[in-house]
Amino acid sequence: MFVSDFRREFYEVVQSQRVLLLVASDVDALCACKILQALFQCDHVQYTLVPVSGWQELETAFLEHKEQFRYFILINCGANVDLLDILQPDEDTVFFVCDTHRPVNVVNVYNDTQIKLLIKQDDDLEVPAYEDIFRDEEDSGSDSDGSEPSEKRTRLEEEIVERTMRRRQRREWEARRRDILFDYEQYEYHGTSSAMVMFELAWMLSKDLNDMLWWAIVGLTDQWVQDKITQMKYVTDVGVLQRHVSRHNHRNEDEENTLSVDCTRISFEYDLRLALYQHWSLHDSLCNTSYTAARFKLWSVHGQKRLQEFLADMGLPLKQVKQKFQAMDISLKENLREMIEESANKFGMKDMRMQTFSIHFGFKHKFLASDVVFATMSLMESPEKDGSGTDHFIQALDSLSRSNLDKLYYGLELAKKQLRATQQTIASCLCTNLVISQGPFLYCSLMEGTPDVMLFSRPVSLSLLSKHLLKSFVCSTKNRRCKLLPLVMAAPLSMEHGTVTVVGIPPETDSSDRKNFFGRAFEKAAESTSSRMLHNHFDLSVIELKAEDRSKFLDALVSLLS
Repeated sequence: MFVSDFRREFYEVVQSQRVLLLVASDVDALCACKILQALFQCDHVQYTLVPVSGWQELETAFLEHKEQFRYFILINCGANVDLLDILQPDEDTVFFVCDTHRPVNVVNVYNDTQIKLLIKQDDDLEVPAYEDIFRDEEDSGSDSDGSEPSEKRTRLEEEIVERTMRRRQRREWEARRRDILFDYEQYEYHGTSSAMVMFELAWMLSKDLNDMLWWAIVGLTDQWVQDKITQMKYVTDVGVLQRHVSRHNHRNEDEENTLSVDCTRISFEYDLRLALYQHWSLHDSLCNTSYTAARFKLWSVHGQKRLQEFLADMGLPLKQVKQKFQAMDISLKENLREMIEESANKFGMKDMRMQTFSIHFGFKHKFLASDVVFATMSLMESPEKDGSGTDHFIQALDSLSRSNLDKLYYGLELAKKQLRATQQTIASCLCTNLVISQGPFLYCSLMEGTPDVMLFSRPVSLSLLSKHLLKSFVCSTKNRRCKLLPLVMAAPLSMEHGTVTVVGIPPETDSSDRKNFFGRAFEKAAESTSSRMLHNHFDLSVIELKAEDRSKFLDALVSLLS
C-alpha cells in the first residue's frame, strides 16, 4: 500500500527498531541512503546496511538477515515485482519500499500489512482498480431438494444456466484482467528520484541540512544523466529543489552574517552541457561529451574539421582550449559560457546550456552536480579486480561526503577514462558498421577482445554506452526509418560461463517519454525459444543470456516485435 504520512507511518515506526537497509547499486539510491543515514544518526536509530546489485543478492541478503530483523527498507529495488512471492517472508515482516522503478506491482499496491510503498502519489501511476485485478472466489450455489420432481428439475436447470453464466462472466473478467495488466505492465519507466523523496521526509521532520539537499540534487541529476526521466520532469523537479536551495543558502551579506571560508554553498546554475569540463580541458570535454560528439560527428574527419571551425568561431586559441580549464586565462573564462552558447547555436546545438546546481567547499573546490554523478558512478562500476562489489559501493558512498574529497577526485579521473572509452567504442562501432538494422530494432554486439570491453560488462556502463551510441547513430544515419528504431546491445559478461549482458534502449526521439518496452519483450522471446536467460538486474530491460542462445533469442525478438 502507498504510505500517505511518511512521518507517522514510516519514520516513527522504524525509529525505535533495528532496521535492515537494502540499497541498489545506483547513484540515486546511494544519495537516498546517505540522507536516511544522516536522519538515523540524528535519532540514534540502529541499522545495518547491505548493498544489493540484483535480485539474487537481494534474496541472499534477506535469507541471511530475516531472523534478526522485522523491518526492511528497500531503496531503488522491489517495487516492480511481487516481493512477497519472491522472498516468502514471515507474516510479521514489514517492507518499506522507496523505489523509482515503474510500474509498481499491483500486489505490492494492494497489500496493506506487509508492503509499505514510500512513493510520491503525484507521479501519474495509473494503477488499475482493485476489483479489476482481484476477485473473491464465489461459492457455487448449494443444491436444495425440492418436494416435487418437476419443481426439482426446474430448479436444477436454473442452477445449470446460472453456473454457465457465472463461468462465462469469469472468463470475460479474466480476459479483461489480462488486457488491463498487459497495458499497465507493458512499459517500464522511472518516477521521482528516491533521494528527493527522502529529502522531503527530512524536510517534514525539520532535519534537512545543506548536505542532504546536495544529495537530493545529485540523485535527480543521476536520473537526467542516465536519461531515465523526460526533460519536462527534470525541469519541474529542479524548480522544487531550487526553492530549497534559496531557503538554505540565503545569507544577508552584512558584517554579522559573512560566510566562513570553509563553508558549503550550493547555487543554481545555468551551465554548459559538457561533461567534467571544469576538471578537464575544454577540448577533451567537447570530444567526450555524448551531446557534442554526436552533433559534430567526431568519429569522422569531417566532424573533427567542424570542431576546429567551432573553436575558431569562438575565437579561442588552441593552446588555451587544450590546457586544463583551471589554468585558462581568466579573461576567457569569464564569458566562456556565453561564447560557447552563441557559437553552438550557429552549429545547430540549441540546448547547449542546462539548469543545474553547483557546490562550493570553501574557495578551492567547486563541483557541478553532473561531475559528482559521473565520479560516483565510475567508482561504483570500477573495473578493478582487487575490490568486491561491496568495496566499490562503500567507496562510492564515501565519495559523497565532503570529508572525502580525495575519493571524489579519484572518481573524476576514473570517469574521464570511462567517457574516453565510451566515445572510442562508439567511434569504432560506427566506423566498422557494427550497428545493423534487424527490422523492428537496431542491434549492436561488442566482440571479445574489443578494447575496454570489460568496462561495459556492467549494466549501468553498458546502458549509458547504448544510449550514447543510439544518439550518435541517429545523427550519423541518412535512413529516416532507422532514426525511429530502438536499440538492442550485447556485451560479453563472463568468458568462463559463456554469458553476455543484453540491454534494450527505447527510440531516440525528442518527444520520447522514456518508456521502455524491452523488459516484457525479452521475457516473451526467451520463453518461446527456451533461451537460458537471467533477469537479475532491477531494470527489467537488462538481462544476462547464454552466448550460444543469442541467435535464436534475437530471431524470436524480431518476430515478436515485427
